[in-house]
Amino acid sequence: MKDKIALFDKALASALVGEEFFNFYFMEVNKIYNENCLDTMKRMPDCFIDLTVTSPPYDNLRDYKGYSFPFEEIAKELYRVTKQGGVVVWVVGDACLNGSETGTSFKQALYFMQCGYNLHDTMIYKKHSIPQNSNRYEQHFEYMFVFSKGKPKTVNLIKEKSLTAGTFRNRNNGKGDKSAQQQRDERTLVNELKTRGNVWEYDIGKNDITEHPAVFPEKLAKEHIYSWSNEGDLIYDCFSGSGTTAKMAHLQKRNWIGSEISKEYVQIAERRLQPYLAQTFLF
Repeated sequence: MKDKIALFDKALASALVGEEFFNFYFMEVNKIYNENCLDTMKRMPDCFIDLTVTSPPYDNLRDYKGYSFPFEEIAKELYRVTKQGGVVVWVVGDACLNGSETGTSFKQALYFMQCGYNLHDTMIYKKHSIPQNSNRYEQHFEYMFVFSKGKPKTVNLIKEKSLTAGTFRNRNNGKGDKSAQQQRDERTLVNELKTRGNVWEYDIGKNDITEHPAVFPEKLAKEHIYSWSNEGDLIYDCFSGSGTTAKMAHLQKRNWIGSEISKEYVQIAERRLQPYLAQTFLF
């Protein structure tokens, strides 16, 4: 019962089953909940979410707006509420503390795997950063770990134009003892399109909101939502911030739920999302 999506009248449902029962068994979608994500997820049944696209607080930002970040509890709950075949996209980087990068991103990836996830892909979000004038090369990327609960049930790989389209490629790259004629006979024509690589480059700051300190590009959220979900699926962001994941899910005809512990950021997100919102309810 709890894992179906339908349009529903909240007032009628509350009257029929009682407000407390409704709040536990019925979750309103297309809404950002102003609360700790653990509180949101505890009301979700097992195997509930199709895709999570999120970016957690990083290292020295672990105390976020005065709130703590219990990573291990969150990772366990995400595994529980993710459907079999569902995906979590975890965008994360490492701070440099006391002269060393923390390695927190790797530790988190390994913990997700301990929880039962497959590390489906380790992707790179390449960006142009502000020069730091430090004694190390400028940091131009963050990790985009793609975790899957079993084999991903949805894969819509993005294609791009092949630079060698229309040319011929030898299947064995000219190796082996085959004759030149045999190698020519086995050549294949390079298609016009190829699957994009796993390093994605975006300009930062290209959003319609500037009141949040760490807004990731809308295109990043859009392309992950397209890649790992279908229309009508339920998308979650446990650190919703200014609502980028919610907005891009909505524009691609997905249902979505967000959690954001900061009231200030929820208000920013709601103003940003207001033109796109339509009430739906989940039960």
